Amino acid sequence: MILSSTERKSDARERLLARLLDAFGEDLPAPEVSLREIAARTGTNHAHLRYHFGSLPGVLAAMLKAQRSRDNEALFEAAHESTFDDFVVAIWRAYTRPQQLSRVRGFFHVVGLAAYSPADFREFIDSLDDLTKMLASLAEREGLDAEEALALATVTVAAIRGLLLQAVLTPAGHSEDAVALILRMSKGQSVPHTRPGP
Repeated sequence: MILSSTERKSDARERLLARLLDAFGEDLPAPEVSLREIAARTGTNHAHLRYHFGSLPGVLAAMLKAQRSRDNEALFEAAHESTFDDFVVAIWRAYTRPQQLSRVRGFFHVVGLAAYSPADFREFIDSLDDLTKMLASLAEREGLDAEEALALATVTVAAIRGLLLQAVLTPAGHSEDAVALILRMSKGQSVPHTRPGP
């Protein structure tokens, strides 16, 4: 079978991404690290990194997407037996482990860059709804209609991300108490509608 140049490029990119993930494990390269330093650590050439990922932010976004995908697969496995509240706690615990700090910082770094240039980070941006969809599914399973479930899930994920940002910026904050407040949001079994009505 003859592979097209696009398929060969995709395969080469995936192999290079696998090397990056092997070299850095749970961490992400720091934003001040150069592509040359990353290439040296992964035993490749910085020109290959530039060709396949475009820039250091491109490397970070690709690694982060792959790491999050791997983590979320494990979370989704557990979600089949979880309640909405159980899954919120599982997400929080997964992303507040000490070894996740580098990645959480990297997440907000890449999100900040994507806010200025969404077109350059489309693949990363498109991957951000995975937890929301799972939470919405659990909320529906617990009795909310689809619109309410999606609204509750969206607000919950936004709150979790806000708390993670707070934990990065002010580690001495009381985010565990705030997580309890997030969980209480789901107890009303309804999300207020923004549409006017009686």
